[in-house]
Amino acid sequence: MDSSIGTSYIILASHRELEFESHEAAYSYYKDYAKSVGFGTAKLSSRRSRVSKEFIDAKFTCIRYGNKQQSDDAINPRPSPKIGCKASMHVKRRQDGKWYVYSFIKEHNHELLPAQAHFFRSHRNVDPLKTDVGRKRKNLASVSKLFSAYQNIDFLEGYMRNQHDKGRSLVLEEGDAQVLLELLMHMQEENPRFFYAVDLNEEHRLRNVFWVDAKGMEDFSNFGDVVSFDTTYFTNKYKIPLVLFIGVNHHIQPTLLGCALIADETVYTFLWLMQTWFIAMGERAPQVMLTDQNNAIKAAVATVFPTTRHCFCLWHVLEKLPRHLEYLSLWHDSLMLKLDKCIYRSWTEDQFEKRWWKMVDKFHLREMQWVLSLYEDRKRWVPVFMRDISFAGFSTALRSDSLSSSFDKYVHGETSLREFIEHYRVILEDRYEEEAKADFNAWHETPELKSPSPFEKQISLVYTHEVFKKFQVEVLGAAACHLKKENEDQVPATYSVKDFEDNQNYMVEWNEAKSDIYCSCRSFEYKGYLCRHAIVVLQMSGVFNIPSKYILQRWTNAALSRLPISQKLDEVQSKVRRYNDLCRRAIILSEEGSLSQESYNLALSAIKEALKQCASVNNSVENEYRPNTSIIRADSCVERVSQFANTQEKAADPRMTNTTKTCQSVETALERQINENNATRKGKVSFAGAVNVGSQDGFHQMVC
Repeated sequence: MDSSIGTSYIILASHRELEFESHEAAYSYYKDYAKSVGFGTAKLSSRRSRVSKEFIDAKFTCIRYGNKQQSDDAINPRPSPKIGCKASMHVKRRQDGKWYVYSFIKEHNHELLPAQAHFFRSHRNVDPLKTDVGRKRKNLASVSKLFSAYQNIDFLEGYMRNQHDKGRSLVLEEGDAQVLLELLMHMQEENPRFFYAVDLNEEHRLRNVFWVDAKGMEDFSNFGDVVSFDTTYFTNKYKIPLVLFIGVNHHIQPTLLGCALIADETVYTFLWLMQTWFIAMGERAPQVMLTDQNNAIKAAVATVFPTTRHCFCLWHVLEKLPRHLEYLSLWHDSLMLKLDKCIYRSWTEDQFEKRWWKMVDKFHLREMQWVLSLYEDRKRWVPVFMRDISFAGFSTALRSDSLSSSFDKYVHGETSLREFIEHYRVILEDRYEEEAKADFNAWHETPELKSPSPFEKQISLVYTHEVFKKFQVEVLGAAACHLKKENEDQVPATYSVKDFEDNQNYMVEWNEAKSDIYCSCRSFEYKGYLCRHAIVVLQMSGVFNIPSKYILQRWTNAALSRLPISQKLDEVQSKVRRYNDLCRRAIILSEEGSLSQESYNLALSAIKEALKQCASVNNSVENEYRPNTSIIRADSCVERVSQFANTQEKAADPRMTNTTKTCQSVETALERQINENNATRKGKVSFAGAVNVGSQDGFHQMVC
């Protein structure tokens, strides 16, 4: 198909008038022409004279020229772009040494892409310092737009003028900057919702780069309560200066909420990065942000997220102990026992204070600045100060136990930037596939109960499988606990619970009037679900249901719902049941609707109409809960389905027959299979068909 051609190449219409000094000059001219039109090029053939051994003939073609050839026993064949395109330019050498166009075929049998021409291998610029003018303008425009959003930070300009920051730039290998920016621009062209931003120093060299895909932004809208800002790969001097924003979904799986490459650990860098991430997330702040103990990060978080509770992850603090207290190696074991008791066995703030200063004085640590800084920041990391915080499983004592560590299999000490870029899509696809499988299993499987406990049965109807299995361990572990009431006729009632499994005593406070329960092990704060010690107290108090305030919506199958779950337990369970039932029916409808074009058209039409009607009903309800929040999810879901439908309808057979019969058969199949599933499904069910897990619109979103 034709495309508009620049005036400088109109002359190709009278190609026989063209002359070149060499066949390389001819190829260079054809490449320039191809780039302006929008296709990649290749050298098909060249021929030398048998007498002079000089080149006398050459042919240049579109990269889609010819047909793919492959033997039947080919192993791991490489993908081929060839689709039989005839576009080409054939040049020959005259006796005087000049080259002329012998033949020129202009027409292509595929779409031309002038805007994306720079991505073709033949048009890539090998010099990282030379960039296409249009792309440079696009980058500078993005940077200008981004920096205009920093006007609400009064002192950022001062940091930009700081002499200490001048000239700092990313330490990259030759060509890495161009490869990275091309990846980011390519992903944004594939999906306009992909977000990236670059920070240039005064010499217009890359200093910091940030990016996040559309799925990451959507995950933050659903699971933005707790975010971990992981600087491990940067501070541990990995080969790439990578930092990550990580969240956790309702299946206790890490979600990638943003990636960045940074040049240094200055306040300016973290201010730029936090503000950029804030913009990408729609200017929404997390409730809790977990980071390393770092003064520059602390200043940046306080500036950009003044309402966010900023905490230090326990393992970040504890892993620094050997390095800072190395000179106390002779007393290491004794110190660690005291520190462990101070951190994990202090049930009140006063108890922590007394134990802390006793430990400091015993080991003569009062003059040590790092120890003093830990005490000053005690409300950011010591468990006894965290009664009002939920960490969703992020804050752990060991790096290996943290959700952030799941990315360690992709990034090693010697991983280069190019290797990381090559693996980036794999990382995303792995994350999406894991979530899609967990969603699918949640819709198709019924959790197995291992005890007659009413708590286990209650939670099995609400939580996702992964969270339920962890809670189930607590239910079973309650059998190894013995409690003793510490006070009489006081509110709240206090119990001492002996856990024979770990041979520890825990304190549990229970206020029956307010349904408030608190355990000194802090399972609910750190993991998001009640512990065995609290379960024993509830059971002995004659309470056989987990209070609804201790059932977090983020751990339920309805976590992606736009509307918050009510505090009434029966409404929580009803909503999750409705959600699960609709998901199962949607899968069955997809299987039935895909059998023919007619059933597909019918199912798609019904889905579109149902989505519109449900969105209309729910939007009025949602406005009551969130009057200042724009409605995105339902409308975007309807729009995606509509766009998909319009695309499919172009190629679909417009004839739709036997509508009533098809509708009845689908409904019958739905009812029959739902009943069979509820009665017999015990184990895992394999995927019924291919699921697009790499897309930002995973199939879990198709049911809104």
